[in-house]
Amino acid sequence: MASLQDQLKQAGLINDKKAKQIQKDKRKQTKQAHKSKQVVVDETKQSAQAARAAKAERDRELNRQRQAEAEKKAIAAQIKQLIESNRQPKHEGREAELEYNFTDGKTIKKLVLGEQAHGRVTRGQLNIVKLGEGYELVPKMIADKIAERDAAYVLVANTVSAETQDEDDPYKDFVIPDDLMW
Repeated sequence: MASLQDQLKQAGLINDKKAKQIQKDKRKQTKQAHKSKQVVVDETKQSAQAARAAKAERDRELNRQRQAEAEKKAIAAQIKQLIESNRQPKHEGREAELEYNFTDGKTIKKLVLGEQAHGRVTRGQLNIVKLGEGYELVPKMIADKIAERDAAYVLVANTVSAETQDEDDPYKDFVIPDDLMW
């Protein structure tokens, strides 16, 4: 295989005199670099190294994204398992059905519950959580575990408040029930 100089000579782009001048300049440059102990900068090596570093950074970022996505899926699976294994019945026997209104994002939703379940939700013993497109009742302890993983799943988490009543309040004897419906 002929060198690049030979190929350029055959093509008529350079002559012998020009080829010798190029060889001389190249030798002079390497000799001077050795004398001054300067490192000859190879631009192709630098660009290849920069490209490898950029690719490694992109790969690390993609890996972080994949890992975050896998972690998100694992948390969603844990939450689903917690809800499915601890859901409580909405109706027990032949009790009266009561509607419980709550918000899911910006929409108001209605859930039909039995008397006991309705009372337990209003007292904060049961919480309403979202499972797929539906809603389930879970004990408060389980809802707290779900909220640790992702608070968006817990829609209703009532707390029983021990409000201090004012001594001079004329209506202190008239307690407003928690399950009052308008």
